[in-house]
Amino acid sequence: MKKLLFALLFLTGTSFSIMAHNADKSTVCPSTLFGTWRLDMVQPGNVTLTSYFIIRPNNKLFEGTIVINGAVDLSFSKPRMEADEAVFSTDWNRDYRLKMTGDKLKVVIAHTNKPWEEGVAYQVPESETKPPTFIPLPALTTVPSNGLAQTPPMGWNSWNHFGANVTDSIVRAAADQLVNSGLAALGYVYINIDDCWEGSRDLKGNIVPNDKFPNMKKLADYVHAKGLKLGIYSSPGPLTCGGYVGSYGYEEQDAKTYASWGIDYLKYDWCSAARVYTNEQLQAAFQKMGTALVNSGRPIVYSLCEYGMGDVWKWGTQVGGNLWRTTGDIQDNWKSMSEIGFSQSSLAPYAGPGHWNDPDMLEVGNGGMSSIEYRTHFSLWCLLAAPLMAGNDLSTMSAETLSILGNKEVIVIDQDALGKQATQILKQGNVQIWARDLKDGSKAVGLFNTGLSPVTVTLNFSDIQLKGKQQLRDLWLHKDVGSYKSKFSAKVEPHGVILLKVKPCR
Repeated sequence: MKKLLFALLFLTGTSFSIMAHNADKSTVCPSTLFGTWRLDMVQPGNVTLTSYFIIRPNNKLFEGTIVINGAVDLSFSKPRMEADEAVFSTDWNRDYRLKMTGDKLKVVIAHTNKPWEEGVAYQVPESETKPPTFIPLPALTTVPSNGLAQTPPMGWNSWNHFGANVTDSIVRAAADQLVNSGLAALGYVYINIDDCWEGSRDLKGNIVPNDKFPNMKKLADYVHAKGLKLGIYSSPGPLTCGGYVGSYGYEEQDAKTYASWGIDYLKYDWCSAARVYTNEQLQAAFQKMGTALVNSGRPIVYSLCEYGMGDVWKWGTQVGGNLWRTTGDIQDNWKSMSEIGFSQSSLAPYAGPGHWNDPDMLEVGNGGMSSIEYRTHFSLWCLLAAPLMAGNDLSTMSAETLSILGNKEVIVIDQDALGKQATQILKQGNVQIWARDLKDGSKAVGLFNTGLSPVTVTLNFSDIQLKGKQQLRDLWLHKDVGSYKSKFSAKVEPHGVILLKVKPCR
């Protein structure tokens, strides 16, 4: 969930420094700024999230750490003094402005894509920032397979568009829209609630949703009545990435609660787990919940979100995982999408029925790319046998977006029963060719142009181990393009794709 680059930032608190400019008193960092400051902010759902600023002197510099939402340690970047304000940025696309007002610290948080927030921090002991007591992990073992996700899961996830603003009504509307748009009939059956649904724990330790979700069981019943399935989100750490309650120490209890609600899918996101575990404990931490899900009495798809850390593809199935993230979070732009999508070839051997590489959710329809780029995005994910989780606002979906997400011929490639992920066959300059085997003996082939000018791409059949005359079908034009003896050439537009199904002529 937009927890970009957590793998690099979590492991320890990281230092920042700001030069104290002695020449002008207006730019000298006041000594009263030093110490540990707690900032409480009330978020949607009537949940209070806590962040900490730990600021220490260092000669003419000062250094420190910000613990965002009590979950993630991040370093300051581009720190500076502007008059009497300390100003810095973080890797979560936020800028901070700190200013002493008496014995309190005024904090302004400038977000990239949403309104600014203001709050007042107060000083606390640094010991308050420490993570909870370490709970030993179980010895490594193999969790029995749940037999689910024999093809890559398809559905919708709330995070990319709605983020922390997701509500019960938004989820119900998404279920309605999946059905009414025809996407559900094409396989989009999971309605997945991402972070920020969590409230607190009751006196018995049971997880309770926040005010935005009055009754999770009734919500699940509503989704199930539509012929759909409901997914939910948590973390192996004490807190989620957004600072809401995680499953640390409550794995078995949470799994049973999910089962009692009728949950069908769990996305389990590393986040604050890095404050209590090391990277070497990734497998054991995810195994703990995998075992809990098996013991819950309900079949629940298990999605591991660890940003590709620890070579998860080598042990994901052993912890009961049905899919695992292979990279950091996707962003709705060509650079992010293409860097993620075109980096997956070496992971192909680890994908197959019941266990899939996950290059993150779809951004189709969110507005940051062109229609051409979104078709490339969707084509590449389907060639990769990737889970297809739409991340757009289904209520405002354009006909063009629906035509991409709803392209049945392309979806068939993703859902092919053989479950064999595509690999890169050719890379020459801005040209890439990717291909995957299909169960009926044909091949799906993508001709990609990653450059900014049109280019002619030639597919030599020998490069994909085919001999003799081949019949080609263009899956975006929905038409056969003819029979070819040894090769096929076509012009591909900038950032575009031609997606083909290639089969021998009979």
